[in-house]
Amino acid sequence: MNYLLLFIALFTAELVYFRIANYFNIIDKPNERSSHLKITLRGGGIVFYMGVLIYFVLEGFHYQWFFFGLTLITIVSFFDDIRPQSSKLRLFMHFAAMGLMFYQWGLYDLPWYYTILALIFCTGIINAYNFMDGINGITGGYSLVVIGSLWYINTYQVPFVDNDFIYTLVMALLVFNFFNFRTKAKCFAGDVGAISIAFIILFLLGLLIVKTSDFSYIILLVVYGVDTVLTIIHRLMLKENIFDAHRKHAYQLLANELKIKHVLVSSLYMLLQATIVIGFFLLESYSYIYLLSVVLVLSIAYVLFMKKYFRLHGK
Repeated sequence: MNYLLLFIALFTAELVYFRIANYFNIIDKPNERSSHLKITLRGGGIVFYMGVLIYFVLEGFHYQWFFFGLTLITIVSFFDDIRPQSSKLRLFMHFAAMGLMFYQWGLYDLPWYYTILALIFCTGIINAYNFMDGINGITGGYSLVVIGSLWYINTYQVPFVDNDFIYTLVMALLVFNFFNFRTKAKCFAGDVGAISIAFIILFLLGLLIVKTSDFSYIILLVVYGVDTVLTIIHRLMLKENIFDAHRKHAYQLLANELKIKHVLVSSLYMLLQATIVIGFFLLESYSYIYLLSVVLVLSIAYVLFMKKYFRLHGK
């Protein structure tokens, strides 16, 4: 009953946000690099922050340093959705937010180079999540698989976080998916949604890795990771500015050039990541070998896919 009430509260909050976004014209207009054709409300992913805010208040201000970091990164991302902000301001706010999250992890008690590695990894994942947020359902659906995997680990393998926190995130994702995981999306996540859910997932993943010292858990993000890294390498080979908007990710070719429905492409990414995670659980004793094998197989599949279909993008 409590989670049903939470779902209703978040659903109502999302509807209220739609009224606000419509009034202030917070919209996403399609352009030549977009994968959608209609003007759509932007920033529906604010519901992820709303869910964490409710948890933070009801549970006695638990994980306060993480929450303060999430608030910083959500604010700058939300204003960036309304009007593009300075890259220096965004970078400063991202680093400040990550610094607070690292403190929550207890990372500063470890050797200094762990902080440097975490900063590089987290910056990469946050940007990867933002890059991959381009079609209906992919951010909400993929995140639901990752959060579900973390719930399984937390419940049946290694307790590392309050399960109520995970259940709250699931409710927020279900609300967002109701409006976004459809052929004609009511809203997009926006930077505020993609970046905030990436930050939340990183917080959970970091807690798990710090507790277990097992870096193989990054496999929970391997599909996004391989697609993003290889796309960047591909664009560098094409002598493009990797910071410019583009439509060269594998999922974009599937949706735009091959004309596969957005919800089917998003479902494919979900199924692929879920299948990989199940294999990871079954082959737990060989976690690092399995991780390297998965990265190799996905990389080969990506290269073969691009060799066959990238010519369509040029046309």
